[in-house]
Amino acid sequence: MRNDSEENRRGAEGERPQPSSPLLPIEARRAGAWCLVALLIAAVLAVGVWLCVELSAAVTPVLLALLGSGLLGPLYRRLVAMKLNRSLAAGLTCAVLVVVVGGAGYIVVSALVDTGDQIIASLRNAAQDLSQHFGAAGTSLDDLAAKSKDLVAKFGGTAASGLLAGVSVVGQFLAASVLALLLTFFFLRDSDKAVRALRDWAPGTSAPQLERMARRGFQSIEGFMRGTTFIALIDAICITVGLLILQVPGAVGLGALVFVGAYIPYLGAFISGAVAILVALADRGFVIALWALGVVLAVQVLEGHVLQPMIQSRTVQMHPATVMLAITAGASVGGILGMLLSVPLTAAATGVLHELRVHYAADPDSDSDDSGPAASAASS
Repeated sequence: MRNDSEENRRGAEGERPQPSSPLLPIEARRAGAWCLVALLIAAVLAVGVWLCVELSAAVTPVLLALLGSGLLGPLYRRLVAMKLNRSLAAGLTCAVLVVVVGGAGYIVVSALVDTGDQIIASLRNAAQDLSQHFGAAGTSLDDLAAKSKDLVAKFGGTAASGLLAGVSVVGQFLAASVLALLLTFFFLRDSDKAVRALRDWAPGTSAPQLERMARRGFQSIEGFMRGTTFIALIDAICITVGLLILQVPGAVGLGALVFVGAYIPYLGAFISGAVAILVALADRGFVIALWALGVVLAVQVLEGHVLQPMIQSRTVQMHPATVMLAITAGASVGGILGMLLSVPLTAAATGVLHELRVHYAADPDSDSDDSGPAASAASS
């Protein structure tokens, strides 16, 4: 009887189907999982960019307010340390911001207006000389401007096609500026409340890590804005002095163009430097143009090897390829304004990712809960 039962049991076990092998190897399944994660991240980013574009009237002042807060944040903290009321300190900081931005804008615009005719005439002559030299006679600066109209419109250049359109653009600009100024006031005054709200809303025990990430991102914006402004001022002064010594027409306006272009890394310096060299070539000849090229290159070498390592914070150092990709993406999404905002936002994102990497490198198992079922099962 026992032998019969054992045979029956063995026969039943032999009839059980064996587990089938997976269709795909483990490497293919892991690659598919990573591809799915990448697609989900890309979809979330695409939706976020689409929302920012659709809500640009509200998003743009917020981003400008973040840049303004990052630029003058140290001044606000110094005023608070001097026992001033937070509202009064924020108001004084916003007043300084208005004076600084308004004064810089007035200087740049007035310099470009005063010397704009000379610069345009010099560029026109340079374009004609180059077209004749390279056998493209008949191609003038006006033709190039007409052919590049679509490209300028694509990258956000807005030309008022009538008085109504011009008034609309000016009205939108003023509204965005006033809203950005008010948001800057609230960002400065209520920064401590924002930190407390972040701690209150953070799920579980993630509040300290989220606070560190937020602070690191904002420190990156602060470092970029302060460093870029100081470097832009030094570049503009050096190039203006060099062009004045070479007696290049419109030197002050070209220096103002260098100051504005410095907020678009690499690309802005290249365009403003090329304009200065072309103006020198058209009005002062080939030798002076070579000297102007030497001045521009010397300033760029000074910026890249001395000023940026000394002034820019380590938190905002990014690879040039990353910067160029960020500028290209910003131009395709928001035009010229997108080019200006893309680099500081990328610096903030890089700082946040760096903080995450440091956190998980220091504690790779930090996302696991020691009091959860897995921990209790392991302890048992």
